[in-house]
Amino acid sequence: MDLIYQTDCRGISWERVRNLLDIVGMSTVDPEKHRISFEASHSVIFVFDDTTLIGFGRMISDGARQSALYDIAVDPSYQGHRIGQEIVTRLMAVTPGCNFILYASPGKEGFYKKLNFKRMKTGMAYFINPERMVDGGFVEDE
Repeated sequence: MDLIYQTDCRGISWERVRNLLDIVGMSTVDPEKHRISFEASHSVIFVFDDTTLIGFGRMISDGARQSALYDIAVDPSYQGHRIGQEIVTRLMAVTPGCNFILYASPGKEGFYKKLNFKRMKTGMAYFINPERMVDGGFVEDE
C-alpha cells in the first residue's frame, strides 16, 4: 500500500472529511466549519490511498510549549495498519519538546496509551453542548 501524506489543505474534499468523521463516530459539523478548523490549525495531515482520502489529523499549538491533537481519524477499512499512529507521530514531530493533549473518543484510549499518552487527573473542559458530551461518554455528569 503506497500512501500519500499531504501537509496542507490544498484540494481537500471537506464533505469527505465530514463523512469520514461521521463513519468513525466522531463529532461533525458542516463541511465549511471543518475547512475553517483545519485551515486555522498549526499543522494538518491528510492521508490518501491514490486519490481517496482515508485519514487525517490536525494540531493546534503555540509551537513552543503546548500542542493539542484533534480530529485524528482513519477509515475503518484501513485501520490496523499503523496509519493513525503515523498521523499522530508526524504531527508530534512538527513541535518537538511540546506537551501534547487530546481527548479520545470513548473506547479509543488504548490507541493513545500505546503512543505513551497518559490519562490526565486534572483535565477540565467547557463545551458549547455539554449534554452531548455527557451522552457521548466524554465527560462526567456532576
